[in-house]
This record gives sequence, structure tokens and C-alpha cells, in this order.
Amino acid sequence: MSRSYECHGHLMMDGADFASARKRHCSGVDTDALRASLDALRAAGVTYFRDGGDAYGVSALGREIAPEYGIEVVTPVFAIYKRGYYGSIVGRDFIDIASFRRRIEELRNAKGDFVKLMLSGIITFRAFGELSCDGLDTEEIKEMVHIAHCEGYSVMAHVNGEQTVRAAAAAGVDSVEHGYFADRESLDIMSEKQIIWVPTLAAVEAFIGREGIGCAVAERTLDEQLDCVARARTMKIPVAAGSDSGAVGVPHGAGTLREYELLAGAGLTPDEIESANEMLRKKFAPRGGSPVV
Repeated sequence: MSRSYECHGHLMMDGADFASARKRHCSGVDTDALRASLDALRAAGVTYFRDGGDAYGVSALGREIAPEYGIEVVTPVFAIYKRGYYGSIVGRDFIDIASFRRRIEELRNAKGDFVKLMLSGIITFRAFGELSCDGLDTEEIKEMVHIAHCEGYSVMAHVNGEQTVRAAAAAGVDSVEHGYFADRESLDIMSEKQIIWVPTLAAVEAFIGREGIGCAVAERTLDEQLDCVARARTMKIPVAAGSDSGAVGVPHGAGTLREYELLAGAGLTPDEIESANEMLRKKFAPRGGSPVV
């Protein structure tokens, strides 16, 4: 490929230790650390980076300085999650639809390029299919996606779990991020609506063999995601390359390159990946709608 796209990453994270990375930016963005991440991405040939947002302004600054490295960064600035659910590491919470609308207004004021919604928990690796918390209610997801779209934003959806992936797809999110444990019905909807899937294979592979992690569970989770990606290919679902760059065990640059290898292992051709990447880039181009009312 002439260009490497990283369609799901976090400039705030360093691929090694989340707690230390967060502490580094708590009192203001550590520009040296940010530039080190951009250097690593440039060295790997990455020219496009879609950030998932953070609570510290790292991705917003990254968007400003990334052109110096030949990289286009797009970001929601911060992700939006429901209080009491997963998501505090990357954004700001809401408690009801009224406060959700206020978050959208804040995102607009911060010049967010799109909306990132946190709709489920993360994989625990204690038992196959287990997540850290329940997913959001189906009707709530539908309303949130509708509001974001009415305000002119594409929606990047962090989501795992059979029911919640199905609800996100039915609501018409523009991209499914992770999408672990998706069922056939979810894939059918994604195929029909041409929802872009970013399966973040490298992020789960990084848990295999990690101390304190159920290795067999991690291996099964990755194997079944690879099978699901192969099935998605036959269903003409656009699958884009996003490694969760910056997550623990997924170094900037190296993580992106590994994601391409894993996607190829699932049967995707370079042309198919590039087509999905370009589709995602167009879908998540910076935009904004009318003011929130």
C-alpha cells in the first residue's frame, strides 16, 4: 500500500502503560510525548490517524501539529460516555439526553470532527464474551445516534457484545469499533447499511500471554474475531484498519503494521482494506451541523 491508515488510535496513550501515560498529560499536554508518538507513526508510513478522543486535549493538539509529520489527524476531541459506564479514560460523561445534548454542544465548541460514543464495556478476558459492564439501552443508543446525525456529525461507536453491537448497527452508527462478539444479525445489518467495521485485532492479540490474563480466553476471542472478519468480507462489509494504536501492547506505528497483517490473515486483500479506509476517511471528514437546540 502506498499509504498506511490508522483508523482507530489514541495519541494520549503510549502503547506501554496507560496510567503513566495519563499522568504525563494530567497537568497539560506533554508535547514531547505527543511528538514521539507522531514520530513513530511517521516512521511506519502512517499518513492518516483517526483518534478516539481523550480527556486531556492531547488529540486536539495532535491534530494541529500532525501536518508537520505528514499525517492527517481527525478527532472528536473527547468521547462521550454515560455516567456509571465505561469511558472515563477517553472523555466526558452524560446522565440524560439533555446533558448529552450539552456534550454535543461542547464538542462543537471544541471543533470536534465527529462524535465518538462509548456504548459498551471492554473485554475482561476472565470468561469468553464477558464485558466490564453492560451496554447502553437500545432506545437510548437510537436517540443518541439520531441527535448526533441531526447535528451533522458522523458517529464512531465503541461497542462490544451481541445485543449492543446489534443495537448500534440498527441505529445507523457510521463505524463499529471493536465489535467483539457480534452475531450474524448484526453483520446482516452492517452489510445492508454499509457500516464500516474497525475490528481492532491487534489490541486483543496484545493480551495473549500477558500476565494475569486468561490466555485461552484471549486466544479464543481473537480467533473468533478473525473468523467474523472473514465472514464480513464475504458479506461485503467494509473493514478498515485500526489497531487501537497506543493501547497497552499496541505501540504507535508497529501496532498499525500488525493490524494490516492480521486483516490479511483473515483474507482481506490490500485493495479491500484500502477501499474501506478511504470510505472511512470520507465519512469522518471534519464537519459540523447547525447549532444545538
